Amino acid sequence: MTPTTWVPHAAGSGHDVDHLPYGVFTTSDEPPRVGTRIGDHVLDLAAAARATAPSYVALLDAASLNPLMAAGPETWSAVRAWVTDLLLDPAQEAALSLLPVDDVTLRLPFEVGDYVDYYASEHHATNVGRIFRPDGDALLPNWKHLPVGYHGRSGSVVVSGTAIHRPAGQRKAPTEDAPTFGPCLRLDIEAELGFVVGRALPFGERASTADFATTVFGVTGVNDWSARDIQAWEYVPLGPNLAKSFATTVGAWVTPLAALEAARVPLPGQEPAVLPYLQEEGPGGYDVEVEVELNGTVVARPPYRTMYWSPAQMLAHLTVNGASLRVGDLYASGTISGPEKDQRGSFLELSWGGREPFAVGDAERTFLEDGDEVVLRYSAPTATGRLTLGEVRGTILPTR
Repeated sequence: MTPTTWVPHAAGSGHDVDHLPYGVFTTSDEPPRVGTRIGDHVLDLAAAARATAPSYVALLDAASLNPLMAAGPETWSAVRAWVTDLLLDPAQEAALSLLPVDDVTLRLPFEVGDYVDYYASEHHATNVGRIFRPDGDALLPNWKHLPVGYHGRSGSVVVSGTAIHRPAGQRKAPTEDAPTFGPCLRLDIEAELGFVVGRALPFGERASTADFATTVFGVTGVNDWSARDIQAWEYVPLGPNLAKSFATTVGAWVTPLAALEAARVPLPGQEPAVLPYLQEEGPGGYDVEVEVELNGTVVARPPYRTMYWSPAQMLAHLTVNGASLRVGDLYASGTISGPEKDQRGSFLELSWGGREPFAVGDAERTFLEDGDEVVLRYSAPTATGRLTLGEVRGTILPTR
């Protein structure tokens, strides 16, 4: 049974003491610093450290989570235990600064180093293959042998709530003789889960699947916005570029891996057997439920537990060639999709390439229109209930 916190209305919520995600926030009169969410409040961890744990001040009185992440797994555990003790001891209430979450401004929680995005859902990859290669094999020959991915643009990673301008670029429909330039006409989302690296790995070394828990600090929601018409023209033969690099939105809160221990589940199964460097022991997946909301209507509920490739396998593949890691590197799962139509995590799939509009309230839609608001929400089981990961929100503005 989870011990009861003294914070009003936090016990039994999605932000109880068994969660404690980290974020970076500002108020009108003070600079950015690290906080944790408890119920409907943010606990100012920089102020708490100054009052009760001076050795943590340098880690928490900071404009990003990078100093805390760089301190390593033992410190991650120690800080989490310290915060838990503060929130369980009523005698600490007078010494702590609790702020209503609606009264603070949340910032991008970590300085993003490199960004890699994977393609780890068999259901998503199969759907895309059937849409674009209806007469061929849905999965390409390499797909079940390695986690396919692309290297993205870290400078375009933005925090939840940031408005997204519709990108422009070259487009060429199959019926046209030459490309034209203009605003994207098939703007899409990809509901994903992101993994935030908290360990530097020197150039030339590798991380194994067993290193996952000591390398990845935590998880956050990700929307990998995608310009499908730009992507279709540019991606041959080297893959996505401008179709993805204009914006990627992440949640304002990073949930520590320790909070997701009860959500660990086995992978659905991998056949053929993977090569030795991709093998791992124990459950490799996470039972995270996702909701995709468009203009107030939930249009899909993708389940992360159906993903074919695990985050530990993605990490091992990312570094197997000797690529370095930096604190703050981000890698994402790729679109989360399940076997059912209402479990598809992109509008490309929900509309089957734009040919089958889906219902949004009283309207029918295919791709995003200016003014649309997309919200991705995430939850996962704990030993006693469910935790609520940070949402990922964005509104589409016209092309600049």
